[in-house]
Amino acid sequence: MKVLNWILIISGICGLIGVRGLEETLFYDPFLGYFHEANKNIEFPSFEWGELILGHLFRFALNLFFSCLIIQGIFKNKQWTMQGAVMMMIVFAIALPIYFYCIYDQFGIGYLFSFYMRRFVIQPLIILLIIPMFYYRKQMMSKNKEN
Repeated sequence: MKVLNWILIISGICGLIGVRGLEETLFYDPFLGYFHEANKNIEFPSFEWGELILGHLFRFALNLFFSCLIIQGIFKNKQWTMQGAVMMMIVFAIALPIYFYCIYDQFGIGYLFSFYMRRFVIQPLIILLIIPMFYYRKQMMSKNKEN
């Protein structure tokens, strides 16, 4: 790989680590402490809907940007990077309203279900599926060129 590709990958990984490490200072999320306690009997935190929505959108934008750096650095294909971004946006667009419904219901739908929906909203988990999928796609394309 070229040096620029490695810089993109390392920057993306460091960015994702930074988002995670600075989550308490960068984002408004009163549920960080709630889920950190891992005790479903503690009091449901009070929060502001507008700030919560903006905080999650900002966090998603940062995670999306750093994830796209990683995809571009690995595969060097702008079209695949855009496809990865669209896939991440689709997952976020599905998970965010479900998570907000869980909040609205005060996690009555289930503590663990709400916990894992939150993971899909605040963490870039989909990149763990996109990278192997694109790698497999690249391998299949190179096999087809050989035949």
